[in-house]
Amino acid sequence: MPFEVLAEPTRRRILDLLRERPRLVGELTAELGLSQPGTSKHLRVLRDAGLVTVRADAQRRWYELDPGPLAELDAWLAPYRWMWADRLDALERHLDADTSEGS
Repeated sequence: MPFEVLAEPTRRRILDLLRERPRLVGELTAELGLSQPGTSKHLRVLRDAGLVTVRADAQRRWYELDPGPLAELDAWLAPYRWMWADRLDALERHLDADTSEGS
């Protein structure tokens, strides 16, 4: 599972950008404010984890999100969602109670 890969905030930002559309390394570098070698290093880690694919177009390299591993991660997390749902429901009840008391 790609937990270790996704723990790094820059890599999560790259995935967010690639979720919108495929991008060139230069575009990602500009968006992230990193050096080209720094961006390439993160892309290599994401590619090795199977989270992105690269497509050559002449001298350019297009990076695309591969949602497959994320779907596997989502499926693994599914049985644990009840814990979050219960806590979020309790928070909602608490916030609703505070709002009604303040009126």
